[in-house]
Amino acid sequence: MIYIRNSREIEKIRKSARIVAEILTRIESRIQPGVSTEELDREIEEYILSKGAIPAFKGFHGFPASTCISLNDEVVHGIPDKRRLQSGDIVSIDVGVELDGYYGDAAKTFAVGNVSDEKKRLMKITQESLFIGIDAAKEGKRLSDISHAIQSYVEAAGFSVVRDLVGHGIGKQMHEEPQIPNYGAPNSGPRLKSGMVFAIEPMVNMGSYEVKTLPDNWTVATLDGLPSAHFEHDIVINGEKAEILSVEN
Repeated sequence: MIYIRNSREIEKIRKSARIVAEILTRIESRIQPGVSTEELDREIEEYILSKGAIPAFKGFHGFPASTCISLNDEVVHGIPDKRRLQSGDIVSIDVGVELDGYYGDAAKTFAVGNVSDEKKRLMKITQESLFIGIDAAKEGKRLSDISHAIQSYVEAAGFSVVRDLVGHGIGKQMHEEPQIPNYGAPNSGPRLKSGMVFAIEPMVNMGSYEVKTLPDNWTVATLDGLPSAHFEHDIVINGEKAEILSVEN
């Protein structure tokens, strides 16, 4: 079942998503060589709590931290630890927040110090594909039109979209129906209606789309060891143009 949210519910999701957006803006200045992913996680948790919100990831199916922080070939679900960022790394930070019973969830990939042109291009294409997917999220279109738009753009640039992981609905649960793959043929799946709220999140690999789960049973990494990037926004279907909820005022 895909929920149609009313204006009151959308405003509550917006408040949670806005906190996530604030975090992703504020943490950027801390993305420096020598900083540990554990330190970043601690600062993010402190900010969430200062807003009267709850870190949605902490304890979710047993996840041990407040933030998913994934380095280089790690696609998603990286566990913060004592590893320190190094110049040339790319780091994906995925944050979830619960406030007043509603969720926000967004992610961004950052460059650490001096990053190769290849990695810069991977990040650029991934972020652009997110907005191309959002542009396809129009009332009356089909769900797979979002998926197809993302895949087409990414593959035309010579990269691949991860197939084992998907975007999702979001609202009173962090993960709601529908699942939103980042690949697929157009014009299939449910028809989009105003009031549907989705987390759109392309995960794009420099090499093959194939992934593996590491021995910690959480971290998903590329099978070939090449870098991956991840960008995510929460949106609400709103007629001809979806509205992005995970932005600051």
